[in-house]
Amino acid sequence: MSKRPHSWCVVLDLWRAQREGPAGLARRQENRLAALVAHARKLSRFYQHLYRDLPAERATLRDLPAVTKRELMASFDDWVTDSRVTLAGVEAFVANPDLIATPYCGEYFVCTSAGTTGHPGLFVYDRRAVDAYRAISIGRITPAWAGARGLLRMTRRGFRWAAVVGTGGHYAGAGWMELQRRRNPWLSHAYRVFAVRQPLAELVTALNAFAPAILTAYPSALELLAEEQLAGRLHLHPVFVEIAGESTTLDASARAAAAFGCPIRNVYAASEFLVMAFSCPHDWLHVNSDWAVLEAVDEDLRPTPPGEPSHTVLLTNLANFVQPIIRYDLGDSVLVRPDPCPCGSPLPAIRVVGRRDDILRFAAADGKSVKIVPLAIGGVVDETPGVHRSQLIQTGPSAIRVRLERKPGADEEKVWRDVAASLSAYLAQQRVANVEIVRANEPPEQSARFGKFRQVIAVPPAGP
Repeated sequence: MSKRPHSWCVVLDLWRAQREGPAGLARRQENRLAALVAHARKLSRFYQHLYRDLPAERATLRDLPAVTKRELMASFDDWVTDSRVTLAGVEAFVANPDLIATPYCGEYFVCTSAGTTGHPGLFVYDRRAVDAYRAISIGRITPAWAGARGLLRMTRRGFRWAAVVGTGGHYAGAGWMELQRRRNPWLSHAYRVFAVRQPLAELVTALNAFAPAILTAYPSALELLAEEQLAGRLHLHPVFVEIAGESTTLDASARAAAAFGCPIRNVYAASEFLVMAFSCPHDWLHVNSDWAVLEAVDEDLRPTPPGEPSHTVLLTNLANFVQPIIRYDLGDSVLVRPDPCPCGSPLPAIRVVGRRDDILRFAAADGKSVKIVPLAIGGVVDETPGVHRSQLIQTGPSAIRVRLERKPGADEEKVWRDVAASLSAYLAQQRVANVEIVRANEPPEQSARFGKFRQVIAVPPAGP
């Protein structure tokens, strides 16, 4: 994926779209939707079948059936619009971590995801999508968050950007950082990924040495880093902190802002669309509606009135043509702001009531409490060969219960032995080798309250 001038054309169009206001955003959305649906009907066998009873002329968005990750993945080879892209080929590609950010078939960016549904996904992005994501980041989000003064500070500090995320696989966060490093050789030193799984003391030392101007982290990881900052062990002075990958609370963001002395900004991201929305100073998320459609709907997929939490939200990715995502059930509950946001942005404003996994706290042999980031320990299990999805439940200070669903054809006993061994090794690395790992008889379960999947749960809830 070589650098191309198209990214800067998209940046210019982003600026024009916001200047034109809701009408300009809506016009772009409508035109891009029509092009996407036409492309899907022409080249995707999955959508040809799904839309077979719809009229040939332009259908409205609500005329189109909704889809789920599970059914798209089950029809992967029919879903994609490039016959060179196959499920077997992509699975073999992501099995090799050395290929992270390497173009698949010479042109596609690939990432993996488990997501709120608990079912793994493989996502392939074409150059158009990559250009759109990059343009939104550099042309819309960063200027809005940093301002002129912040951009000057970032320049003086060499644009150093640290991402504390999951590593070791083709995850969206780490893969995207590596892709940007390769696209910008003169800034390759500025992008650094830090493994969220490493022991906290090692992470603190590495971040202090790097001294980033921008810090990206999962909210649960940021909570631990904020504690280290307040304790005087971490010494960061970022222009802003970006959080993504989990839901958070306004109180947690306020505590982190006080610890780091800078704004905490939130991006609503998913492997299905890397930059769906971004926060403003009034703590609303503004949807990049010229490139993404988010529909707040009830259980019957009817529009949820503004101001009321939805049952779920349907995503349509207007940027990616190789793997069309049209009215895709993300599984998040969102609330649409019923009136214009005080920040003045013409972009639609939402809040997300997403899932939030728990930070686990185990008692070490010396009696000290060791905190484990949920996305870190969850990733240890998910990367074990043969695991389809998992759910980890802390049942005591030194006990964890593991629910597993294996892939078809995988040996159940071998998968369990490998999971137990991987967890034991990871926990030992975190100085809690005394944790009892119990195999559950029941499979992973969705939350009865939210109807969504939580992968890491503390029962009873972890204390402060």
